[in-house]
Amino acid sequence: MATSFFKKDSTDIITQNLLGHELTYNSPKGIIGGLIVEAEAYMGIEDTAAHSFQGHSSPANEALYAQAGTIYIYSIYGHYMLDVATQKVNEPQGILIRALQPTHGIKIMEQNRQQKGVNLTNGPGKLMAALGINSLELNLCPLQQTPLDISNRRVKCPQKIIAAPRVNVSQGTWHDRPLRFYVANNPYVSGIKKRDCDFQTNGWQ
Repeated sequence: MATSFFKKDSTDIITQNLLGHELTYNSPKGIIGGLIVEAEAYMGIEDTAAHSFQGHSSPANEALYAQAGTIYIYSIYGHYMLDVATQKVNEPQGILIRALQPTHGIKIMEQNRQQKGVNLTNGPGKLMAALGINSLELNLCPLQQTPLDISNRRVKCPQKIIAAPRVNVSQGTWHDRPLRFYVANNPYVSGIKKRDCDFQTNGWQ
């Protein structure tokens, strides 16, 4: 995917536009990945939930200050998270990829996670474990120079996109901003209730 995708609009719009694109990883075991069905926007220095709130900068979040399309990987309680930096250099905004609908290398992902079905990739830590990415090795790398890739265009188009507050964000004035976006009725969305899932279309047109 061209880096221009990650700076041509505001980060919340880019996040919505990312749904339906395919994220793949050329792993040592083969190509694996899936459709992006859920992601969160982090809007930079004014966003009380962002790692760069009030201009906070450290070696750990340096990737957010890099060029658009730079990979930002960090760990929370031993679980790795995948972000992509947006906007121009020193505008520290980014997108957290929260869930995938598997399309490639499903057997490999099942081996990596020891899970099957929606639990395979219905959360940010789960999808990274399914991909077999368990280190910071790709942090700070431009997306185009890594085994990770995101399709240039949507592979599938959502019937409807839902905007909701971000997960596990309970403090700060931005805690309830609707900056989490997901494909309505897709069973791989984190925390979605079974009654809200459409198992025939998975929420795609």
